[in-house]
Amino acid sequence: MTISNDNDDETPIETLTLPLDAWHRAKGGRMVEFAGYWMPVQYEGIMAEHLWTRESAGLFDVSHMGQLYVSSDGEAEFDVDAALEAVLPIDLSTLKTGSVRYSLLLDDDGGVLDDLMVTRWGTGFYLVVNGATKWDDIGTLREALPDEVLLNHLDETALLALQGPKAAEALERHAPGVSALTFMKGAAFKLGGIDAWISRSGYTGEDGFEISIPGEAAAQIADLLCGEPEVKPVGLGARDSLRLEAGLPLYGHDMTPDHGAVEAGLAFGINKRRRTEGGFPGAARVQRDLAEGPARKRIGLVLDGRMAAREGAEVYAGDQQVGIVTSGGFSPSLQQPIAMAYVDAGHAGDGTALEIGMRGKRLPAKVTPMPFVPHRYHR
Repeated sequence: MTISNDNDDETPIETLTLPLDAWHRAKGGRMVEFAGYWMPVQYEGIMAEHLWTRESAGLFDVSHMGQLYVSSDGEAEFDVDAALEAVLPIDLSTLKTGSVRYSLLLDDDGGVLDDLMVTRWGTGFYLVVNGATKWDDIGTLREALPDEVLLNHLDETALLALQGPKAAEALERHAPGVSALTFMKGAAFKLGGIDAWISRSGYTGEDGFEISIPGEAAAQIADLLCGEPEVKPVGLGARDSLRLEAGLPLYGHDMTPDHGAVEAGLAFGINKRRRTEGGFPGAARVQRDLAEGPARKRIGLVLDGRMAAREGAEVYAGDQQVGIVTSGGFSPSLQQPIAMAYVDAGHAGDGTALEIGMRGKRLPAKVTPMPFVPHRYHR
């Protein structure tokens, strides 16, 4: 892998390894470079792993994600809640200990820099940010937060996601009491004798858990969980097809700094008080788009036939281009092609007939509500 620096010289960039690298390879994982790390794209095959997760439980290595802890420096009493609210459009006054909430990191123009999860944990906040953006996120947060606030990167900690309808059953055997958690709640547990922070959340649309553990214990815990008959390891390929069926956006594709929170369909990550009061980067754009409606919207599309639309494909209404596909693929659960796209707001209504340009052809498509496959979170 190479990148070009400002002098147009090619500078080699080392692809890093995660704590489970050897474990993935021993399990037959086909490794690819993703977000600067070697990660498994599949083991038995994307289709099989996708359907297994929908029917049973899949174990995903998401240790490339950034795990951060934001707290006071301890030398003086300081309002960390207020400091974090000045950076994120989140209402922390209603976030209880152990509760998890989706939020956004926006730039001054209201473009999406990242989406993230925030948990009130101990005397501070536990944040999980996307792997591809974590270094930029850390820089943005460190620059924006006051000196009295500590931002610790938990870089020696692994993160696993156990997802699927049988995830709770399998995990309960090794972390007693974990099945009592509800969606977007977390707590500390002993998992196979290892200290773990476990939340009931995930990125598949299925019931499931995200498990934060010391990196040196990752292989032990992965073996423990995959020793259960309900659990198999699952790679990035099925993770992508599962999240697409769930209608969940992927950073760098379905949301970027060019997209605002409202047009991306992410206004639910901005609490009512913050929408009214503002006081966070990009608030003016958010308030304007909420009041007037955005010029374009992220939509779901179901395609006729078997050919899948891919990222970058143009979306048409008659002879007029009205949008562009940001994610697309063949849905293993629905057995038909699905996609997400941004289109002009006037063409975003459910049931609107559109066409997608692919390989010199026009593929008929119809705007459909998301998720494509119903969520099965344990509420």
